This record gives sequence, structure tokens and C-alpha cells, in this order.
Amino acid sequence: QVQVVESGGGSVQAGGSLRLSCEVSGDDYIYYRGWFRQAPGKEREGVASIRTAYGSTYYGDSVKGRFTISRNSAKNTLYLQMDSLKPEDTAMYYCAARTSWGVRPDPLSRESYNYWGQGTQVTVSS
Repeated sequence: QVQVVESGGGSVQAGGSLRLSCEVSGDDYIYYRGWFRQAPGKEREGVASIRTAYGSTYYGDSVKGRFTISRNSAKNTLYLQMDSLKPEDTAMYYCAARTSWGVRPDPLSRESYNYWGQGTQVTVSS
């Protein structure tokens, strides 16, 4: 079992920054940790993810160069640093973890993850 708890959402003006945190705890080995977001009326999309084994990072096209995913293994905490925020970044942000082994799972696909947090709201005003 794995527990996933996000924090750090809030409201910010366009051009500002926010940092999201996610505590991922449990006994299972976690192959990938990721951030997803879902705006009203839209599909949940992959924002960024990190592979435990090599520290490889992956980003969605809409956030490349603006968002940075990182991990503090000692604290079991995943971060998402969001800079140069835009109104279109407004969404509920979810942290996710994958504990199942598989050959080349898509690191930014929601189907690749089996544990999810409750989400934290990010609102960017223009």
C-alpha cells in the first residue's frame, strides 16, 4: 500500500510561481512518481514525472521550460516547481505513484499509475 498526499496549491497571478509538494509513503517499491492536472471539462493530463531508478524526468509539452519536478528521497517527498504560470495552468493538480513493473510504461499517461492523491487546486489569474 502507498499513501499519496499533496499540498501547496493556491492562487497566484500570471507570471508568478508556486511549489507543490507530495508525500509518498508506503512499503511498495515506486517505479515512477508523477504530477497530473485536470481542468473543468478536460481530460486529466500528465504534467511531469520522474523515474526512481535513474532519476529521469519527463514533461508535458505545455510546461517544458517552466515547471521542474524533483524529489527528496530522504523525505519521501516529490515537488513540482511551477514558474511563469499562465491562466491556462489553472487546474486541480494530482500526485501519482506507480508500483507495478512494466516494460516502458508511458510516464505521462494516467493509465500508468495506480495510486493517486486527492488533489490540490492551482488558480492562476490574469
